Amino acid sequence: MGNAAVTVRNLWAKYVGSGDWVLRGVNLEVREGEMLFLMGPSGCGKSTLLKVLAGLLPWVIPGTVEGEVLVAGVDVLRYGYKGLAGKVGVVYQNPEVQVVTRSVFEELAMAPENLGLPKEEVRARVESVAKALGLEDYLFKDPQSLSGGEKQLVAIASVLAMRPRVLLLDEPTSMLDHLGTRLVLDLITQLKREYGLTIVAAEHRVEWAVEVADRVAVMSDGAVVLEGSPSEVFSRVEEVQKYGVRPPGVSEVAYNLVRMGFPIRIPVRLSEMEEVLGGG
Repeated sequence: MGNAAVTVRNLWAKYVGSGDWVLRGVNLEVREGEMLFLMGPSGCGKSTLLKVLAGLLPWVIPGTVEGEVLVAGVDVLRYGYKGLAGKVGVVYQNPEVQVVTRSVFEELAMAPENLGLPKEEVRARVESVAKALGLEDYLFKDPQSLSGGEKQLVAIASVLAMRPRVLLLDEPTSMLDHLGTRLVLDLITQLKREYGLTIVAAEHRVEWAVEVADRVAVMSDGAVVLEGSPSEVFSRVEEVQKYGVRPPGVSEVAYNLVRMGFPIRIPVRLSEMEEVLGGG
């Protein structure tokens, strides 16, 4: 891993009209090329943290933010989303709010055009990302004719056409069916492996998350309360359960075995469970 791509120090945030702070003294660091998953129950502050990292709160969404936030070398609380242009991409839960043009080509071209790039460079970027993501046959289709999973792929592709350094994902599969979810999850895994992007994701699909995440940060009541590798976090049985995070299925099985008196280490992946039960 390289230098820090995201640094958050003593971050407090709340929305206009909210009497209570939504984020309470968050401290977090994400290294370049690292994939961090934010986990925790609904209302714990995951989406709000992503809005701050994206420069939307308080620049677009009215609110109060205090502390220090650096993303891709930009002082976000000073420059907001405008300072992050071309450096940070955001993919939301619902692709309908992000896919707005009449063709996939236009959708992929929009961000590079907004960066003021020459037409030749815009076209090159569109064709490059379409080829990488298998969207070449979709370029002149209306996005509204696509499935939910395909629309989300287009949304991700449109962000990648900017060639950002940091990718923020806010529950990108929450509104998709099983097939759409598989398409998007496979793509994100590919991005981590091949593009070396720094990725910060709020995601509830824990079995997938532990397969690809470098680190997990568990949030509760607006603060980061647990942090570490998936194995480090989910081996802390009582704390994971205390903060309302569902552990991977294999970890839950291991928790029960430990309670029954079997002194085994806690696996987070199926392959690790096979090693534990096999004595490996």
